[in-house]
Amino acid sequence: MRNGKRGAVCRLLACILTLMTGLSATAETEAGRTVGAFDMEAKTVLLNSGYEMPILGLGTYALEHDACVRSVMALLESGGRLIDTAYMYGNEAAVGEGVRRGMAAYGIPREDIFVITKIYPSQFDAPEAAIDMALQKLDIGYIDMMLLHHPGAGDVEAYKAMERYVKAGRIRSLGLSNWYVEELTDFLPQVDITPALVQNEIHPYYQEQDVVPFIQGKGIVVQCWYPLGGRGYTAELLGDDTICAIANAHGVSSAQVILRWDLQRGIVVIPGSSNPEHIKENLELFDSELTDEEMAGINALDRGEKHDWY
Repeated sequence: MRNGKRGAVCRLLACILTLMTGLSATAETEAGRTVGAFDMEAKTVLLNSGYEMPILGLGTYALEHDACVRSVMALLESGGRLIDTAYMYGNEAAVGEGVRRGMAAYGIPREDIFVITKIYPSQFDAPEAAIDMALQKLDIGYIDMMLLHHPGAGDVEAYKAMERYVKAGRIRSLGLSNWYVEELTDFLPQVDITPALVQNEIHPYYQEQDVVPFIQGKGIVVQCWYPLGGRGYTAELLGDDTICAIANAHGVSSAQVILRWDLQRGIVVIPGSSNPEHIKENLELFDSELTDEEMAGINALDRGEKHDWY
């Protein structure tokens, strides 16, 4: 998969289709891909920006420099190509180092790797400086996707600054993190480039069963953070009786069941880990498929239980 060459063609076609029909979520491109639909064989999704993004990868929240570099390299060595970071994580430089070292060690072209970062509301009053800082810290030529980390004063102006960097070729796709129905309804009419991605907290105990289809219906891909519960909740979630029973039936781990459940909902997953074996395991989600009954069983676990304030 080469994001650069194939993405350029798909991007142009997707833009034309969007202008003609306004239905980028369902429009078929001439390349045979549907914008927003997962290709389980290629393990990618075609974004409304025209670029292809891997549908599973690595979250780097709370990973300090050396651990982050090792984790990024472990992901790349195991075949993963999607990495998520942020200004507030304090590890953009480490992600960039891991990418550069991984490219050299494993012979991976830059265009095959997809890096997401975010600017924080505290940076919204000087967005150009924030974007330039991210580009400098990452030092990987361009940013595949930049998100606003969550809503805040000046978010529209900050997003419009990111739009200018897209036009200049320094950022390829844009998105939002921690935006929900009300926020999106207010935000979207104020910007020119429709976000390609919305990244929110989603796990079996907090499923966003109304929010996810709302976002996807606008041709925007959904990505989940805290897919395994996060912050002291992971053990309970992985030990859930329903999830364990499904894992035993398939001969896989509870984490793999949860991540596969996300993928079958059309949600991109970025589980965090510093353990190379867990990183590798989290990428191995394509040998078995959950049944409708198993999906329904996990859907029934929804408690509306959010584990962070965003």
